[in-house]
Amino acid sequence: MTMMRMCTGLAFAAVATSACATKGYVNRTVAAMVDTSRAAWTASDSSVRKDMASQFASLRSDVDTVKSNVNSLRQDLNVLRDSLGAKVTAMEKGVEFVFPVTFAFDDATVRDQDRAALERFGQVINKHYGGSIVTVEGFADPAGTSRYNQRLSQRRAEAVIAYLQEKGLSNVTLRPVGYGETRPVVEGASKDMPGAEENRRVVFVVETTNGGVRSDSTSTKSGSN
Repeated sequence: MTMMRMCTGLAFAAVATSACATKGYVNRTVAAMVDTSRAAWTASDSSVRKDMASQFASLRSDVDTVKSNVNSLRQDLNVLRDSLGAKVTAMEKGVEFVFPVTFAFDDATVRDQDRAALERFGQVINKHYGGSIVTVEGFADPAGTSRYNQRLSQRRAEAVIAYLQEKGLSNVTLRPVGYGETRPVVEGASKDMPGAEENRRVVFVVETTNGGVRSDSTSTKSGSN
């Protein structure tokens, strides 16, 4: 009887020991899995943090570049305004530049006095507006016929474009268009009258979209402005 109890006790002890061993194994396995998962999560979090830090650094660099470009553009536009007398006007699809670039009566030649302003304008466009469309609008005073004036204003726009290209303006699309005697600065002023020279001018419109510009090409008749 005593022997049987001893055997039974040993059996229970063995079972208990086995159960404890199994439980210990399970606990150790679970602990190992948790450690492995924690390591994986930590590594993943570290990777995500590094990726986000890299993206933020890149974004910060882009913002700094934009700020630098904007400051540079502001300085260049101030030079055009203050030193060269340009009027710069923001438009819905671009920017309008009006320079005191004018022409002699009945002439389409770019004058020496306007070359520095045109060259500086070309440098600013190359630097800040690459890939844009630049329309050069030519105008005339009202002396002569409207058809002749349109052709003369067209030749003025083309002469300015030729000079800009000669000075290195190449990464934009340049469009000449002659508006003749329309849109005068000084109504009715022609030839040697006060304000007539302001009517014989060019205006620059810098567009960032492909907007169409109408350019009439009418035949030349006698007349002058």
